Amino acid sequence: MTPTSAPAPNAARRRESSRRAILTAAFELAGELGYAKLSIEAIAARAGVGKQTIYRWWPTKGAVLIDAFLLLSETEAGDTELPDTGDLEADLKAVLHATVTELNDPRIAEPMRALTVEVATDPALAATYAERLDEPVRELKRHRLRAAQEAGQLVDDVDLDTAIDVIWGPVLNRWLLRTGPLTHAYADSVVETALHSLRPA
Repeated sequence: MTPTSAPAPNAARRRESSRRAILTAAFELAGELGYAKLSIEAIAARAGVGKQTIYRWWPTKGAVLIDAFLLLSETEAGDTELPDTGDLEADLKAVLHATVTELNDPRIAEPMRALTVEVATDPALAATYAERLDEPVRELKRHRLRAAQEAGQLVDDVDLDTAIDVIWGPVLNRWLLRTGPLTHAYADSVVETALHSLRPA
């Protein structure tokens, strides 16, 4: 009787496990050390893989960190659209409340701040960030504002990208520059002020 051989390890599953371990390590270390002190060596040690494994999939630590944020967004993703209850002001306040809560969570805010600082000084990383992280989110925002525009809740000739900057920009600016407390009340004020200008007369 021929002995039954053990099944071969699932290479794809092993690769995915290593990938997730690397991205989780990069995200954690960016928050703990900051981007300047983050290194491929440190990520490899935390993830329990060799440096060459990381370099085989990513060219730089910035590319690793961007994929770490993409993994986070996939893990926490619920609806793929912004809320649309028909009440634009309430919907925008709900979204900005969630943004404020996220930016006040050190587990998310510190890695995000580390990436933001690096994006500001690295044009290549900035282009990757814009394409893979920022643009998909901006399109969701455009979609929601376009629906409001079609419903007569925004002026017809408003540039939607400018409207996005007017609504989300102050919150991100206050968070990045630490110019004041980042609260739900502040987010509400931003939405109310923005819509005062963006709504039809």
